[in-house]
Amino acid sequence: MIKKILIANRGEIAVRIIRACREMGIETVAVYSEADKEALHTKLADEAFCIGPAPSSESYLSMEQIISATIVSGADAIHPGFGFLSENSKFAEFCEQCGITFIGPTSQVIARLGNKQIARNTMEAAGVPVIPGSRDPIYDAADGARAAGKIGYPVIVKAALGGGGKGMRVARDPGEFEQSFRMAQKEAQMAFGDGTMYIEHFVENPRHIEFQILADTQGNVVHLGERDCSIQRNHQKLIEESPCPALSVKLRKKMGETAVRAAKAAGYMNAGTIEFLLEKNGKFYFMEMNTRIQVEHPVTEWVTGIDLIKEQIRIASGCPLSFGQKEIQLKGHAIECRINAENPQKGFRPSPGTVTGVYFPGGNGVRVDTAVYSGYTIPPYYDSMIAKLIVWGQDRQEAIRRMRSALGEVIIEGVDTNIDYQYDILNHPDYQAGNIDIGFISVE
Repeated sequence: MIKKILIANRGEIAVRIIRACREMGIETVAVYSEADKEALHTKLADEAFCIGPAPSSESYLSMEQIISATIVSGADAIHPGFGFLSENSKFAEFCEQCGITFIGPTSQVIARLGNKQIARNTMEAAGVPVIPGSRDPIYDAADGARAAGKIGYPVIVKAALGGGGKGMRVARDPGEFEQSFRMAQKEAQMAFGDGTMYIEHFVENPRHIEFQILADTQGNVVHLGERDCSIQRNHQKLIEESPCPALSVKLRKKMGETAVRAAKAAGYMNAGTIEFLLEKNGKFYFMEMNTRIQVEHPVTEWVTGIDLIKEQIRIASGCPLSFGQKEIQLKGHAIECRINAENPQKGFRPSPGTVTGVYFPGGNGVRVDTAVYSGYTIPPYYDSMIAKLIVWGQDRQEAIRRMRSALGEVIIEGVDTNIDYQYDILNHPDYQAGNIDIGFISVE
């Protein structure tokens, strides 16, 4: 079993991992930038190392600094959390070369699935339904226009590398294509340093459904049900829930079996997520596979009773899964709201600053994952998410009522937040009825 883990991350996910390690009797090492000297994860870990200045490019994205801290601390494993280096195949390979256990899939698998075009071709070969699209990399607008004509409009231009909604543009007809392609390619080049693109048919207003996968080193693969992540703004998720209110038992079984087949086709190991687009007619398509723990993993933990972080560590230690597919049962309904330090009234402008007062709710069926405390200064250099509020109910309606109640109790003073915005979504008649898709929030 792994004895000491360095967490190559910050914020609430670093705190979440540290707590899981404590319960397993595993020592922890935190790393932090100069801006995060007083961050909660540095206080909770057994050891903490400064790895550079505030910009993430000089700290949390510095492979050399993180590996050095791992070696100096004597940690035998690294948990990357999500974001930063979590899906960087070069970093995973660096760990492998240094004899450090990377808590995630192998570098080869990350590289294969990180390239959306290669991932798509892998899934298509395995019989996983994929959205009609280009098979080969596309580098210029003329080739892209020819591919789009064969696929059929509307199409979406996507960066072959990267994620988070960057490097994506929709073209509804040939007249829009060249500008959409050039804008998407420019953004991809700036965000990921790579202008390789591919073209897909654009599925209008589907649901965004993802299946949680666990795969051990012995070849056992299971899914832990789905999460509906359709409430999103500019491709950034805001509210997630499990199970999806639109899935029948039959469709859940079919999609789950497809997700397991996809993971096996990729030679996957550890925790991962198969993401699908689901049309109103019940047809679904593979979108991508995330090779890391997800922000929204707590809703799956609520409805299955399985601690995903602990399972990641056990798998990375070489342990087989202690349960099979038939033993996984979904119970009740869970919802997560991402609380961001931002101002929805001012174009969702980030709101860094000092938290002068804070109160989070508790009680039966309420969970808060956060690294915020009174007196903590939210730095301006990183993602604006400062907390996740997660609730569980016997059914969806109880979960919605519990979330509304919990949101009403949250107090975060000193910075702006999106709490009222989340509350408005939960009160919307279509959300309450489960009539949602990725177009629920229209952005001008």
